[in-house]
Amino acid sequence: MNPKTKSGYVSIVGKTNAGKSTLLNNILGQKIAITSRKPQTTRHRFLGIRTDNENQIIFVDTPGFHSGQKRALNRYMNKVASNAMRGVDIVLYVLDKLNWSEDDLSRVQSISKETSIILIINKVDKLEDKGSLLPFIDDLSKDNLFRHIVPISALKDIGVENLVRLIHEQLPEGGHLYPEDQVTDISEKFLASEIVRENCINRLGDELPYRITVSIERFNQLKGIIHIDSVIYVEKQSQKGMLIGQSGSMLKSIGTASRKELEKLLDSKVMLKTWIKVKNNWSDNESLLPSMGYDIDK
Repeated sequence: MNPKTKSGYVSIVGKTNAGKSTLLNNILGQKIAITSRKPQTTRHRFLGIRTDNENQIIFVDTPGFHSGQKRALNRYMNKVASNAMRGVDIVLYVLDKLNWSEDDLSRVQSISKETSIILIINKVDKLEDKGSLLPFIDDLSKDNLFRHIVPISALKDIGVENLVRLIHEQLPEGGHLYPEDQVTDISEKFLASEIVRENCINRLGDELPYRITVSIERFNQLKGIIHIDSVIYVEKQSQKGMLIGQSGSMLKSIGTASRKELEKLLDSKVMLKTWIKVKNNWSDNESLLPSMGYDIDK
């Protein structure tokens, strides 16, 4: 093994809507995590892998921490996010601008002292008072909780390569765990379910996105065409009507947008069929969650 070869696990954590998935997509140079302006978009833990010569960073993308909603799905996502801060080499704790709270402090203090913590102040391009940034950084630096505090804009690509350089400096020596051309551990089937869910989220009101989930019942390739059968699950019959839309217009819009995006990502012609089914109160049923793809032990 080359003694200069380095690799390590880096968790990306923080409250919902802080821009964690946008940051990961930026660093990897391609989309593997769905994004939305609506909170609680990311629901699963998965890996993003970036290899630069001798350095391999294995990012762990996670759901955002949130409070207020006490459904089984919310508890699941908080547990996934908490678990992701353990057993990693570096934690990137992402803030939405200068929004720092006692809950953030408590979570940071719970992280092992053996783990390097980098505080990321995201969306600095949207700060109304740019002069408040340095005093904020100075104040949070006093307790020596963080190895670095890095202001960035993941969306505008400000400060991201500097962040990657700082991560490289802190990676432990060790052999690479993944081939250098591998970018994620998620399957194309899972990616398809997330793309369909993203296109639902971006077309619906504030509440309904949290009551839907997507399952892929079929994913195979025949004669150069990828055939995908997807099922969108909702909790009530009225929600099914909202997803279908007038004369099927909403469902058609979701299906068309999803198919076009999947064809681009998979570099293949795609035949996508989508159905909607009602599974009563699935998001608050602990026993149902594993069958819907939400299993904390996976």
